[in-house]
Amino acid sequence: MLDRSAVGRTTPPTLNEVERGAIRRFAEALGDYNPIYFDAEYARASGYANVAAPPSFPISFATGSDLRELVGVPARNLLLGEVSFEYERPIVAGDRLLVTSRVSEISDRAGPAGRVEVAVIEDEGRDEEGQIVFRARRSYVVRATREA
Repeated sequence: MLDRSAVGRTTPPTLNEVERGAIRRFAEALGDYNPIYFDAEYARASGYANVAAPPSFPISFATGSDLRELVGVPARNLLLGEVSFEYERPIVAGDRLLVTSRVSEISDRAGPAGRVEVAVIEDEGRDEEGQIVFRARRSYVVRATREA
């Protein structure tokens, strides 16, 4: 059962340094070989400051939180249900981003196998000048429980 008092809980900022090799490995894992993810010259000619990160790259960031501690259930019981990203600017190699997470919602929903609980975590990434670079919203589902 999710800890409903977790709503509003926020993690301290955690530094994430965006490395070119991490971008390359992430893009390769996705099977996306767009040259903006691999070739700095091509990325710059395309209007980026450096090699750009794929849009879903922030899912790889550390947020300084252990989901078990943040929402009160073992991580193995949580399934990632949905993720969305919003950007103020592209993430590029060399960025140093401070990421915080906040529990924005915990609710009950009907699922095909019975009642499920859902926790929504919102992440925010800021550059070292304090400017917002991205926002992410992750919905986690606690594995269904059968009513007795």
